[in-house]
Formats: sequence, C-alpha cells, structure tokens
Amino acid sequence: MAMASRDQWSGRMGFIFAAAGSAIGLGNIWRFPYTAGESGGGAFVLLYLFFVAVIGIPVVLSELAIGRTTQRNPVGAFKALVPGSLWPYVGGLGVLTGFGILAFYAVIAGWTLSYLYGALTGVYGGVLDGEQSLALFTELISDPTMPIVLSGIFIVLTIIVVRGGVSKGIERVTKVLMPLLLVILVILAIRSVTLPGGVDGLVYLFKPDFSKITISVVMSALGQALFSLSLGMGAMITYGSYFPDKENLPSAGITVAFFDTAIAILAGLIIFPALFSVGVEPGAGPGLVFVVLPSIFGSLPAGQLFAIAFYALLAIAALTSTISLLEVVVSYFVDEKGWSRNKSAWVLGGLCFVLAVPSALASGASPMFTDFLGTGVDFLTLNNNIWGNYSLSIGAISLCIFVGYKWGVPNALASLEASGHKLPAPALFGFLVRYVCPAAVGAVLIYVIVTGNYF
Repeated sequence: MAMASRDQWSGRMGFIFAAAGSAIGLGNIWRFPYTAGESGGGAFVLLYLFFVAVIGIPVVLSELAIGRTTQRNPVGAFKALVPGSLWPYVGGLGVLTGFGILAFYAVIAGWTLSYLYGALTGVYGGVLDGEQSLALFTELISDPTMPIVLSGIFIVLTIIVVRGGVSKGIERVTKVLMPLLLVILVILAIRSVTLPGGVDGLVYLFKPDFSKITISVVMSALGQALFSLSLGMGAMITYGSYFPDKENLPSAGITVAFFDTAIAILAGLIIFPALFSVGVEPGAGPGLVFVVLPSIFGSLPAGQLFAIAFYALLAIAALTSTISLLEVVVSYFVDEKGWSRNKSAWVLGGLCFVLAVPSALASGASPMFTDFLGTGVDFLTLNNNIWGNYSLSIGAISLCIFVGYKWGVPNALASLEASGHKLPAPALFGFLVRYVCPAAVGAVLIYVIVTGNYF
C-alpha cells in the first residue's frame, strides 16, 4: 500500500505519458535514424524490433515491479527488498548514472534550443549547402558561452517541472508535451513520405537487406533497444513507485515500450524519405540531425515550417527525458535524506549544471576538455561512454540477476499482477529475465569493452 505522503500518478494514462516521455528522447529521434542509416536500414530495424520485444519489455517490467512493490527510489527499493545487503549499491549506481547522463545530455538538449531558434528566424529553413550547415554547427558547439547558457536554460526548465511534483509537475507537463510530440511526428511523417522520391526512403527503412547484418549491426540494434528505453538507471523503478495500486501495470509497461519503439520508427519515416527526396546518403552518422538535415530543409516545400516543427519535436523529446533523469536523483534525496522536493530539485539541478559545463566546452571551446587528460577523447564523449555504455549495461545486467535469482520471478510477477491484471505469458517472462536478458546485456558490455565501439 502506498505511503500516505507519497505522490502518485493520477492513473494509467498519466504514468504512460510520463514513462513514455522518459524513454522517448534524443535516442529515438536523433540516434535511431542515423544508426539505422549506418547499419543498412531495414535489417537493423527488424533486429531492433526483435530486441525490444525479447529484451527491452522484460527489463522494463522488472524495474516497474520493483518500484511498485517498494514505492521507493532505486536505493530505497533495494534496501526494502534485501536489507543489510550490497544490493542497494546497484540502486545507487542507477542514481549516479541518471545524474551523470543528465550532465552531458543537457548539453545536447541545449543544442536543440539553438536550432529551434534558428528555424524560427529562418536560418535553418533557408537554403544552406553542406559546408554552411557544418560551419553553423561548428560555430555553435565551439562557442565558449552559448552552449553553457543553453544547457543552463534546459536544466532550469527541467527543475521547474520536477519541483512541481509527480502529479502536478511531471504528469501535468508530459500530458501536454507527449500528445503534442506525437501530433508533430505524425504530421511531419505524412509530409515527408509524400515528398518526390520519398518512397525510396520507405523502401530503405523497411526492406531488409540481410547481407548488411554483421556483429556490429546486431550489437548496435541491441544497444539501441536497451538504451532508448531508459533501462539500467532506475528511472522505471522510480516511475513505477508512483503507480496506483488498482491500475494495470503489465499493460502500461508494454504500452510504454510500444510508444518508445513507434516514435523511433516515426522518426525514421520523417528523416529517410526527406534524405532520399534530395539525394542525400542515409549513412550520414551522428551529424545527420544537426548538419545534414539543416542543409536539406531549404530544398523541401515549406522547408522553414518543416524545420520549426522538427526542432520543436527534438526539444520536447529531450525535455521529457531530462525530467526523468533529474527525478531519479530527486526521489533519492526526498526519500532517503528527507529533503524537500523544492530543495532537492534546485540543489541537484544546480550541481548538475556545474558538471555540465565541461561537456558544454568539450566540442572545441576548451582544449582541456576537447582532449580530456590527453586521452584523445572529449569530455562529453567520455561521459557518454562511462554512463551511457558501461554504467547502464552494468545496472541493467545487475537488475536482471536480482529479479531472476535474488528477489525471484514469482515476486516480480506478484507485483506486476497485484491489481488483478494478468501478465501475458508469465513463463516466457521468467525465462527471458533469468537467461536471455542477462546474456544479451552481458554480450553488449563485453562487446563494448573488447572492441571499444561505443553506442
């Protein structure tokens, strides 16, 4: 039973909007299209869908089960389930991971605000060639002040939402932003697929070429499935802890995974037809959204409107994710340290901003952070590697082991079905959590360690 003082989602849809907002971020709209482009299109998409179904959904449900049972933050959840053990350190790793990711994610999120402003003023909706587009991006990321200011604005927006609480802050905002995001996505997708030559983009996205499948492509698809769902950092434990007792948690968790996947596919429906319409190579890499797309908006009918809608979409997706990243840390200090929500949000958000500054200066503004400690890696990329690859993977595999072998699948199922709503194929869920999920996440971790190919 919920603690009387603990805030809750108003219902199933409130949770779905908030949790889907947590999962849906730049990973879906920025990373998924360029990774699919680099990995051959349709074959990558099939693998991604498969891994979401057999790996992503069981881990999402496992985290939600822990949160619902304990009604606590990640550290408090493990303390409640296995007091006096080392397992709370897994929860602590999740809290640190969310904080570490927020400190560099806010920088990239800040870039979206710059591009939205540029689209509104006509800079990114006009005619740019590739060199001009690259020059504008380089000018932004190498500026010593603007990325810091933009990161600060984004963190303040995040703080304002999180300090408002679960139902009056996070839920109220995501109930507006998520439908808006979906409407923008659908409108842009319809416009994009009707562009001249846009059908070729659909063929590329959905017609699998199995000759493109390599170990690298398989690992990229698996990594995308894991990381796009906000797994391994306690976000779903935290959001599950606010879930009302009477609501259908299995259905809600599966719906969140479905929404997350659908948004990634919709992003592909926007980007690939647009690329093929103007004859641009789909495997453009990480610069796809910030370098390649601005150079083609001017070639599209109503290009400025397209640009405004697209970068508004990116900013909304980023904000719904930064909200969940800060909430994980705030919930820990509220539950375990007795801080007020207002104090937690402002102090932790402020500290996060301080830690974001080196990442904001890491793309050319400061030699110290562009080549951090002589490693040949910039500070932002280094943080992504530490928190977004190693730490997330360790957190996810630890969670699978905990649910599969320590806490036990029967307890997880009892939590998921506490409202009387049954989980489809519970035996399959148990098999996947105990054997398939830890093996798959372990394979990603080993692959990253051995090859140095980060996601």
